[in-house]
Amino acid sequence: MSTINFAEGGYRAIPAVFQYSGGVAALPGFSIRRVRFLEPVPVAEGFRRIEEEIRAAGRPLTAFCACELRSPAPFTDEGFRDFNRSYVEPLRRWGVVGDDLNPVARSNVCPEFDPPTEPSFHAFAFTVAEPESRATFVIAGSGEAREGGARYEDATVRPGETSPDAIAEKARYVLGEMERRLGLLGMSWREVGATQVYTIHDLHPFLASEIVPRGATRGGLTWHYCRPPVRGLEFEMDCRHVAREAVI
Repeated sequence: MSTINFAEGGYRAIPAVFQYSGGVAALPGFSIRRVRFLEPVPVAEGFRRIEEEIRAAGRPLTAFCACELRSPAPFTDEGFRDFNRSYVEPLRRWGVVGDDLNPVARSNVCPEFDPPTEPSFHAFAFTVAEPESRATFVIAGSGEAREGGARYEDATVRPGETSPDAIAEKARYVLGEMERRLGLLGMSWREVGATQVYTIHDLHPFLASEIVPRGATRGGLTWHYCRPPVRGLEFEMDCRHVAREAVI
């Protein structure tokens, strides 16, 4: 089974690792709404504000389906595991995370300039009831490492290399992973409304040869001058199509 229905939240998810899913898509009768904070909000306060927003929309907390985080600097493998264990605890209390599935899609990146002083929410998404809505979805962020291994370094494409050729190869891997996840949800680049790239390396050497021809920029491309969340990773992407977006 490529996806698992999370009926309590009104969406289905691509099973992945304990800290996040590979992506989510609204179930029939629902659509996904994205909300961005004007300034990053520390995680604990962010969960409180997210709860207020979801309840104000008349939705259960299980409707929480995706988020985008900002962290001060890339983590070590151990530090990332520690952060993830603390991050999922509020989701357990909300009834979102169970013993065998975390359905929430996520990205977590580190701004190179003016980073937050602690891990913070940049944006989040949740489902709302909309019987006649188009298909909406969020693909979780992915860097150039296969997920689920003991160490990111062991699963990273060309670890330690940052030449233009190496960055292009990393980007090809990530683009392929985006396409794999889109396919699991029954989607393609044609349905994507927004694509985001996170890297401090120059995109231009391979933008026209690798990214644009695939159709990954049909809805535009937002380049965040950020690093992926784990030391040694250099390139990350996510993408989405949502029904509404707001800034608070």
